[in-house]
Amino acid sequence: MLAASAATAAAAAAPFTVSGPVTAGARTFKLSVLGTSDTHGNVYNWDYYSDAEYDDSAHNDVGVAKLAALVNQIRAERGVTTLVLDAGDTIQGTPLATYYAKQEPITETGAKHPMAKAMNVLHYDAVTLGNHEFNYGLPLLNLWIRQLGFPALAANAVNVATGRPAFRPYTIKKLTLGNTTLRVGILGLTNPGVAIWDRAVVEGVLRFDDLVATAAKYVPIMRRNGADIVLISAHGGDSGTSSYGPELPVENPSALIAEQVPGIDAILFGHAHNEVAQRFVTNTATGAQVLLSEPSKWGQRLTRMDFTLTRERGRWTITDKRAATLNTNTVAEDPEVVKAVRRQHATTVAYVNQVVATSTVELSAAESRYKDTPILDYINKVQTDTVTSALAGTEYAGLPVLSIAAPFSRTAVFPQGDVKIKDVAGLYIYDNTLEAVVLTGAEVKAYLEYSAKYFVTLAPGAPADPATISDPAVPDYNYDTISGIAYDIDISKPVGSRIVIDVARDARFVVAVNNYRRSGGGNFPGIVKTQVYNAQQEIRQLLIDWAQERGAIDPADFFVPNWRLTRAGEPVF
Repeated sequence: MLAASAATAAAAAAPFTVSGPVTAGARTFKLSVLGTSDTHGNVYNWDYYSDAEYDDSAHNDVGVAKLAALVNQIRAERGVTTLVLDAGDTIQGTPLATYYAKQEPITETGAKHPMAKAMNVLHYDAVTLGNHEFNYGLPLLNLWIRQLGFPALAANAVNVATGRPAFRPYTIKKLTLGNTTLRVGILGLTNPGVAIWDRAVVEGVLRFDDLVATAAKYVPIMRRNGADIVLISAHGGDSGTSSYGPELPVENPSALIAEQVPGIDAILFGHAHNEVAQRFVTNTATGAQVLLSEPSKWGQRLTRMDFTLTRERGRWTITDKRAATLNTNTVAEDPEVVKAVRRQHATTVAYVNQVVATSTVELSAAESRYKDTPILDYINKVQTDTVTSALAGTEYAGLPVLSIAAPFSRTAVFPQGDVKIKDVAGLYIYDNTLEAVVLTGAEVKAYLEYSAKYFVTLAPGAPADPATISDPAVPDYNYDTISGIAYDIDISKPVGSRIVIDVARDARFVVAVNNYRRSGGGNFPGIVKTQVYNAQQEIRQLLIDWAQERGAIDPADFFVPNWRLTRAGEPVF
């Protein structure tokens, strides 16, 4: 856990300046390091689910085309040398990325991935692999890496068979400043959570070492190999916390790396989807101030780190460093990036606008955090039917099948009338696959208690407000519900004692669940077990197939109210 000290919490807006005068013989140069992260398959400023330009309440824009426009502006500045880095999670997250991984996979067609095209136009200097790079398997990941015109880094991803790095650990860029050379070392660190979240892809093939220990190993090596300054591009946030248990290294250790590993000048980090314009962390061994920055998500921000360097007697010194995040809604999309991906974008738009079924009524997920809604039971019905059919004739056929779902997107809507692929994809926005495990009644209750802890405690008579009934800091996807068994969530009771359910502790159930949860994502209790079903079927595609086969979406076919939010036994809503 990150200590709450003045050293690690330093986040002043002021730049760091080395004290002491610069001698008359020293020469001064400028370097800008530009950083992106968590672009998640966004090339255009486009929302494929609403079939319109992206917009949100803050009027953010998204996409590599927007980032490229800002990068090109900075590159055009006279007297500024630039590097461009990415901190990971690039090839998953939009229907565009999914289409070229699943519908027309580049591993079968040989086509260049749209994110490779876009990033090559922008001319990155290096990209770090994020955990979502592994979602579609190693063959697609390795092909995408080969399509890039710059190195992909992940020093802590190790080949189990050889014990050697599975990917390039670092690169040293040689930049010409005046009539001399500056060598910039760039170390890439990926997230150890891959071992949980994509266990089926990497188990027995790759291991993911601790990011702090890996940085401590490679920073001296980079220095010995000539790096004048050292940058880290890390796919891990700065909170010092993890969404999983202690069985893996820390998920978000960027501030810990800065604090504990000497010799680092700056860290570009991602994964947490936060905007951290500038943060300084004091290294405990040297007292050096390490600059950190995180550029939000999806291409909404570009990090700009500016360094002033002096060259004297054959040595480089950083005399000033600072960072800021730039908003991409201030520029128009770069036409070259738009042109490079135009055909693939159009193909994706046509695909997601295919009609798959007709809905008898409008179904919305807006209230699914705190109400039992038909649209979540649509997910549960498909998951339950799939698992029940697959286990017919097996030793598990006689067990009741339950299903776990969550409100992955509260903006999801099936309109009355035509339902398109984009509507279904907007309901299930993740590329999860369906699995199933056996849980006891006691384990089912413990699982539900874990989810119920995120609701506020509401005393009798207190007003019930949907906007404040749950912890706003907790993502909606942590409000898991289970179909197939009746229960109440009594939020007048203390955390750990909220689930009112009539089930024997030793009762046995087959529980349908996505691979992220089953692998330990979110650290829910009791769910990390050997699967009794795992056909590697993507849940989103199962939802699409179910609708296409029937041609109609009617709540009468799947909505079975089975849970409610209560206060002292009375419904809250």
